Amino acid sequence: MGIKNGDQYVDRLRQMKRNVYVRGKTVPRDDPLFSSALSITRLTFDAAFSDAYRPLVVTKSHLLGEEINRFNHLHQSPDDLLRKQEMVRVLAPLAGGCIQRCMSNDVLNALGIVTKEIDEAKGTEYHDRFLQYVKEYQKNDLIAAGCQTDVKGDRSKRPHQQVDPDLYLRIVEKRRDGIVVQGAKMHSTIAAYVDELLVIPTRALTPQDEDWAVAFAIPADTEGIKLITRVTAPRGRIECKAPYSETAGWADSVTVFDHVFVPNERVFMCGEREFGARLALLFANNHRHSYTGCKPGVTDIIMGACALAAEYSGVGNAPHIRDEITELMVIAELVYASGIAASVKAKQTSSGIWEPAFLYSNTGRYLAGKNIYHEYDTLTSISGGLPSTLPFEEDWLNPETRGYLEKYMMRNPEVTADKQHRLFRFISDFSCSAVGGVMQYAGVHGGGSPIMELIGIRSQYDLESRKKLVRHLAGIEEYDTETKKQLARNLAHMDD
Repeated sequence: MGIKNGDQYVDRLRQMKRNVYVRGKTVPRDDPLFSSALSITRLTFDAAFSDAYRPLVVTKSHLLGEEINRFNHLHQSPDDLLRKQEMVRVLAPLAGGCIQRCMSNDVLNALGIVTKEIDEAKGTEYHDRFLQYVKEYQKNDLIAAGCQTDVKGDRSKRPHQQVDPDLYLRIVEKRRDGIVVQGAKMHSTIAAYVDELLVIPTRALTPQDEDWAVAFAIPADTEGIKLITRVTAPRGRIECKAPYSETAGWADSVTVFDHVFVPNERVFMCGEREFGARLALLFANNHRHSYTGCKPGVTDIIMGACALAAEYSGVGNAPHIRDEITELMVIAELVYASGIAASVKAKQTSSGIWEPAFLYSNTGRYLAGKNIYHEYDTLTSISGGLPSTLPFEEDWLNPETRGYLEKYMMRNPEVTADKQHRLFRFISDFSCSAVGGVMQYAGVHGGGSPIMELIGIRSQYDLESRKKLVRHLAGIEEYDTETKKQLARNLAHMDD
């Protein structure tokens, strides 16, 4: 069966070669350092066996004709996109934030579309090669990290202009049986505990950049790959255990490729630089669509924490606080609605895979990125300073000081000191800890910074139709019936 559980996934990790570096030494992929992070990725497997989540997480593969995990699915309809978005919205809050596995799904779908388009333009055979890979990926219920962001070096220069050509991942040798690549990818979330790495370009490429036009899949423990990893996890608890402190966390890697050989059957782009931008943007489009599911899930946590902090402080019915929380509701649902629109307005590509409507997925991601600090600001305002100065848990457990803390922690007399303590310790971990800081940065930059969404929206938005409309309303210009029909279609974002 193509569906595995969390134990089977972790067992696979234990069999992989050590090439993960943390704090100056190599560590196994099931090291206790990763316990919180693995709890999240395990959730994506175990949810397939849960009566509550199975309808969202399990679907039927059009390639295998059998049930698979939806995180490994190639979208065959707008409904598939809607179901993926809903799945991420539901699972992300359970994980305490980023669900981590959606990135690989987004890369797979982008590769499925672009490999077909390269074949159609160039007469290559990448798409069939890719589909054979996906069949094995689905059969074994694999998990991958998406590796897109290059080091980039001097941002004013293109790949071929860099002083060090390895600052963008590149092909250094072509053999009859494959290629050799050199370079690194940055910010590779979950790369330290996945089966595979899915590598794609990060930008548009010129004719001089052909060596940097490369996409492939590779086992994460392949010879020559080194994963230099930062682990982020909540502060440890002694007795005051809580799901968030046990299950929230992740790791990001500098993924080094030191003369790594990639066999032909795993190469999906090799020098077709004209498709570098298409693949980079299509992955971003899919990932921003996923973001319209996960970011509202994070906002669900923030608004719940705001509401509880106000209630526990006795000001839950204060009008200004109710308005601030309602504003969070509006942000969450506008972002989610953008993802729904991107699904409903999706287009079927020549590969048969459906592509989310770029305008709406980018609009949703932009709203999320621009509001993330506003959301944390709201939480900070309502919570007050306590999350930043809360005494250590040991002081709650010390008989000499516990009584004082229980006495002076009290706010709303209907809420016990223990509940107060647990809530504000959670808010502290969630908002003003290493995990909280990473989540806030990820909220801005994950899936593309807001400026990238603005550039994307502006490049594809039909501003001329709006100008033409105003020229008509102002009596500056008249146009015939056919022009009116076309204008109506443009204003409604309808395809010809």
